[in-house]
Amino acid sequence: MPSRADIESLARRRCLIALSAILSSTVTAASAVEWKAQDDPFTLGVASGEPIPDGFVIWTRLAPRPTEGGGMPDAAVAVEWSVSTDEAHGNVVRRGRATADPRLGHSVHVEVEGLEPGRWYWYRFIAGGAASPTGRTRTAPAAGAALARLRFAFASCQHYEHGLYGAYRHLAEDDLDLVLHLGDYIYEGSSTGKTPRRHETTEEAITLAQYRNRYGRYKSDPHLRAAHQRFPWAVTWDDHEVENDYAADQSENRDDPKWFLERRAAAYQAYYEHMPLRRTSLPRGPDLQLYRRLAFGDLATFHVVDNRQYRSDQPCGEGRRGGGNMVANCAARFDPAATMWGAAQERWLEDGLSSSRTRWNVLAQPLMMAQLNNTDASGQTVNWTDGWDGYAAPRARFLARLAAAKVVNPVSIGGDIHSFWANELRPDFGDERSPVVMPEFVGTSISSRGIPYASTLKALPANPHIRYFDSRQRGYARVELTPARCQVAFRAILDAEDAASAIRIQASFVVEAGRPNLQRD
Repeated sequence: MPSRADIESLARRRCLIALSAILSSTVTAASAVEWKAQDDPFTLGVASGEPIPDGFVIWTRLAPRPTEGGGMPDAAVAVEWSVSTDEAHGNVVRRGRATADPRLGHSVHVEVEGLEPGRWYWYRFIAGGAASPTGRTRTAPAAGAALARLRFAFASCQHYEHGLYGAYRHLAEDDLDLVLHLGDYIYEGSSTGKTPRRHETTEEAITLAQYRNRYGRYKSDPHLRAAHQRFPWAVTWDDHEVENDYAADQSENRDDPKWFLERRAAAYQAYYEHMPLRRTSLPRGPDLQLYRRLAFGDLATFHVVDNRQYRSDQPCGEGRRGGGNMVANCAARFDPAATMWGAAQERWLEDGLSSSRTRWNVLAQPLMMAQLNNTDASGQTVNWTDGWDGYAAPRARFLARLAAAKVVNPVSIGGDIHSFWANELRPDFGDERSPVVMPEFVGTSISSRGIPYASTLKALPANPHIRYFDSRQRGYARVELTPARCQVAFRAILDAEDAASAIRIQASFVVEAGRPNLQRD
């Protein structure tokens, strides 16, 4: 009799075969069943993203029972969509019919085109006689168009069990043009002990069905749905969308790489099914093209990267747990053959940065790039290998090339570390004469618990390039770009377990165009 592990492995293989059949050709609006909704099919809300001058992606997923497999028939279902110039849908400018395919979890990704650049639109879906909430989104300005201002927010790390989403309540009320999510949209595992709320199950997500149910739980939060409903998003992932601290085909638990890639394929498919991504990001087995660029007139280009899919294994892990470790005297951190991005993505990024002609270039990636030297109980300097400190050679290589290319006003934004940071990035952090190449801003978590405050604070004197740190609050970062400056405000909620909590500006910084050094605002 086959074991549970054998059954799960067979189910995953069948899922990959089915998905390969879908992806062998473009998913089209084939014949769909006549279906009448008995319950609200739009429990996960609506979302938009990937704005370009003449369009954007609009998204939904039909799921009357979102944490119980979705609750839809095993058949394709027709979905009508429309885009209007007004919230009341009095002036519909684009409409069409899409198919919610069961092989993609009845998700819908519509790439709307032919719209006016740089303006707001409203959209909605209809399926089974039910209407979705109305979403608001906007197109990007025309290529090269003069732009006086751009406002965006970035967020990450939203463990459902660690806190409520009061930060999203405030973000949804903010005045923004774009939201960037920098990873850990879901957490595959569950917490122990007292928490303000729970996942749909304490079992770790491994299969496609389990990942789908986990997204269903996260998107059940009304404040997260509201933030998606109000603004276009651009997203990238970190580790917890699959498994903590994974690196390419290497799992934290040192599982068989072949088995782990099957798990990664299930996780990547669920990610695509729940994000407003383009067809270019349709997963192919365990592979998904996520790095890409978004331009906003002459003012800003966002270079969105993937720090997980192509990286080398974390160094100095022999005899230790898989994934990241706090290590001392780890020479392999300086291995020139190591990579965070993979050779192809690194070339793509460097070429795009050096050829960009916008006034600001925002590197959107999940991690903190600045060096953080800590000290262990014996007084030795130690570094965390899952972050950029585990990849010191590729970091130095990238920053040196960035300086040599004289990229126009680069700015790095990141997440992962559940705390606010403002840093100045240098090719050689050990040499104060090494020039500052670009500023870095790292946002705290939406809800995930912060790293230790007091012990981390003690490490800062050994890291003079770090200009600000605080891990005691949850929240997000808001950025305003103008031709002359970049202003970043760290917005912190007062109580992560109170969705009605007030918010305040914890700290604010300014970077002037042509001068990468940080100034406290």
